[in-house]
Amino acid sequence: MHLISAGVDVTVIRSWLGHVSLDTTNHYARANLETKRKALEKVAVPTTPAGQPSWKRDASVLAWLDTL
Repeated sequence: MHLISAGVDVTVIRSWLGHVSLDTTNHYARANLETKRKALEKVAVPTTPAGQPSWKRDASVLAWLDTL
């Protein structure tokens, strides 16, 4: 997990650990919340011309999110 958090590619980690399958490495290398947050920050959010994310325009989506 420390290598994943440091940004090391999972295929490199697989090679170091000697795993034949990437699935084996993925089984042990679960992303923690910080890693997920960093990944989301790298993704551009689709916005409307007003600069607001498109999902914020849909009241039904916002209502559904409130139920979670």
